[in-house]
Amino acid sequence: MTLYTRVELGDDAMLFHGECSKVMALLPDASIDLTVTSPPYDNLREYNGYTFDFEAIAAQLWRVTKPGGVVVWVVGDATVNGSETGTSFRQALRFMELGFNLYDTMFYHRFNGVPTEGRYYDVIEYMFILSKGKPSAINFLNDRKNLTAGNRERKDTVINKGKAKEKDTGSFVTQKYGRRTNLWYCVTGDNRTGHPAPFPEALARDHILSWSNPGDLVLDPMCGSGTTGKMAVLTGRRFIGIDISEEYVELSRERIAKALQQPRLFTADTPAEAPAAQQGGLW
Repeated sequence: MTLYTRVELGDDAMLFHGECSKVMALLPDASIDLTVTSPPYDNLREYNGYTFDFEAIAAQLWRVTKPGGVVVWVVGDATVNGSETGTSFRQALRFMELGFNLYDTMFYHRFNGVPTEGRYYDVIEYMFILSKGKPSAINFLNDRKNLTAGNRERKDTVINKGKAKEKDTGSFVTQKYGRRTNLWYCVTGDNRTGHPAPFPEALARDHILSWSNPGDLVLDPMCGSGTTGKMAVLTGRRFIGIDISEEYVELSRERIAKALQQPRLFTADTPAEAPAAQQGGLW
């Protein structure tokens, strides 16, 4: 039986059709800078009849992630017999048992959430930011409009809660935009691709910008319609995608191939000393 089928997309992207934990087992240790993925949520997604082995996938993610690398795990829970399953939290705790830091618990607010009977409308999903040590890349997005923009603030009250030493005293003017919070707003289904749960392009893009640098290698082991791959190549990263569905691998190939022909959204030069730039290729 063939373990996988490899689909080349030039020097910057590669796809595999196969079971993701088995394909990841072929990747070198500590080879991935960033993983951005969203597994099937309990029984909430009909994924062409396939299931996934969380334990095997989590173990492989720990092995292939570089020191300082990050895994962004976007997940939610089903409600069964009046109770949410809690699968998301169990998965996060298992990642911690393997050695990952739970660097941040972020929330993704869907503007077009689904009405739920007997509960407040369900509009959030969890985005667990799992790091192997301190993240090597932290590029905060500063697009939150400050309500106090233009105001002059005292440094000691803002930074040190009134306990500043003399050298820290002074003031500054609040800028128009500041760092985002860990609650992100996004419209679901903004990229209709034929996949049952399309990953919002803005969500994938913004995590890639936040937790990696140009030239880094990004992985999506359950790549679905290829949104993570599309945004990875558009932002100057390299990409490896895996999916068990041949249909979705082909869908990913089409979208990523088109993205490779488009101008990059992020044009900062890759550092010359980056291992990826020295080695060439993906792995």
